[in-house]
Amino acid sequence: MSEFDTVAGQLAELARQQQQQKSEQDRQLLQRVLEIYDQKTIASLLRKVSQHEWTRESLNRWLNGKSVAKSLTETEVSMLEKMLPEPPLHHPDYAFKFIDLFAGIGGIRSGFEAIGGQCVFTSEWNKHAVRTYKANWYCDEQTHRFNQDIRDITLSGRADVSEQQAYQHIDQQIPDHHVLLAGFPCQPFSLAGVSKKNALGRAHGFECEAQGTLFFDVARIITAKKPAIFVLENVKNLKSHDKGKTFRIIMETLDELGYEVADAAVSGKDDPKIVDGQHFLPQHRERIVLVGFRRDLQLSAGFSLSKLSQLYPQQRKTIGELLEPSVEAKYILSPTLWKYLYQYAKKHQARGNGFGYGLVDPARSNGVVRTLSARYYKDGSEILIDRGWDRELGEVDFDHAENQQRRPRRLTPRECARLMGFESVDGKAFRIPVSDTQAYRQFGNSVIVPAFAAVAQLLRPWIIEATKKV
Repeated sequence: MSEFDTVAGQLAELARQQQQQKSEQDRQLLQRVLEIYDQKTIASLLRKVSQHEWTRESLNRWLNGKSVAKSLTETEVSMLEKMLPEPPLHHPDYAFKFIDLFAGIGGIRSGFEAIGGQCVFTSEWNKHAVRTYKANWYCDEQTHRFNQDIRDITLSGRADVSEQQAYQHIDQQIPDHHVLLAGFPCQPFSLAGVSKKNALGRAHGFECEAQGTLFFDVARIITAKKPAIFVLENVKNLKSHDKGKTFRIIMETLDELGYEVADAAVSGKDDPKIVDGQHFLPQHRERIVLVGFRRDLQLSAGFSLSKLSQLYPQQRKTIGELLEPSVEAKYILSPTLWKYLYQYAKKHQARGNGFGYGLVDPARSNGVVRTLSARYYKDGSEILIDRGWDRELGEVDFDHAENQQRRPRRLTPRECARLMGFESVDGKAFRIPVSDTQAYRQFGNSVIVPAFAAVAQLLRPWIIEATKKV
């Protein structure tokens, strides 16, 4: 073999290796995208920018190694990369690390990333919420870990594991961080959740092993990792659940772990720990916010959630400003559903009860709508957009043709995203890769984003100080 043949062979092998590496990189990119979007959608989009006849089957065969390795074109790679979130910009002067537990779709993460934080660990068990989270928040595998069931990390419920072993496991699995964020499951403590479980004869609060005890998984992580600061979120009813016993146990636990909770001694109707989203967006949504500081670091002096009022927007958006100019007919209530809700409300009004739908006139400038719930997908009754329904005419002839053309409608998922603060009317769109039903559940389970962005902004000086001490 001549010298030229040897060089040619080496170049051919190098080209083969490069092609193999390119194919593997493309496959990994495609896998990340398909963690979010379904194969049918991606195959359809690829066909629009490619000469290949992509199908769900061809994508499957390639990903599973059942077909010849392919390489994507530059156009295909560019399109797929645009479907993933870009890395955030971190300010070098006060960059800090945080973790996002019971993350939902990232409502609390948003504000802490905005002030320079880097999320290094996320835990969320709902597979549909995970898709939405990954569609909108950067989750680099090199610097970030995604976990689903937090009990796989804390090893809670394992009789064969000691507390020390559990703490060691947590320390190994979760990166070091300055701030811990956790919106631990609230259904066991909410008014609706308690009523439902009572009716079914099931336990709630800390007796509910499925969800209620997950607070103690948070406590285990705090014990093992000792973050400088934590921010915990739950429904307002947490304070009164079980005649205050639940909240007392939580506060005592946090105190025993060596943390001072801001505004701990304040209670009553002016408790600053109760944050209402209506100060930021036109939705009444009260949440309890517990901000804790590690006692040995002496960080807590001067912090109070009462100062959040300084960060309220001067001009709050109206419900009308959040609505889309036109919506699909599927969001208008069917005649049967509207008639049922209308008559149901009239029946309870006659009995002196307050049950009924919430009809919202978008022309009102200062109106605040009811709390968007996770059950919104069922009938949308808590927030219905008035399309000119004539109430007097409805009393006389509910089936009047003209009135039926004005039946109320639900909010669209995009409008829910705006009402929760995940996107603004003129800003970057929030990606919704799931069905309408799942989207309604996700927004109904989330937080008012600008409210927690304000909490993050208020906390920023204390976080900067924490990075100097830890």
